[in-house]
Amino acid sequence: MKVHKNDNVMVISGNAKGKTGKVLKVFREDLRVIVEGVNIIKRHTRPAQKNPQGGIIQKEGPVHVSNVMVICPKCNTPSRVGRKGVTDAVTGRKQMMRVCRNCEEMF
Repeated sequence: MKVHKNDNVMVISGNAKGKTGKVLKVFREDLRVIVEGVNIIKRHTRPAQKNPQGGIIQKEGPVHVSNVMVICPKCNTPSRVGRKGVTDAVTGRKQMMRVCRNCEEMF
């Protein structure tokens, strides 16, 4: 999956199309992400020790990862993400980095 926690993403389809936000949590098995301020759901809760008043709680629901695009930190546009192998000069190890397909910036 090419979307990571703390990435800025834009929703490209669905009811929240065009909204942007930060990824709060990633569910790799389900291919879903929770984006801050997107797909707000209401949950009716009974009074309990944690919430003695009860009532309606609003929270973000998961969005499928195919409905979001990562916003490149350099060109500030939603773009596809590629991967490029880079060798570390000090250790000589090769590691994979994410690359913006528009401006070729590594992040």
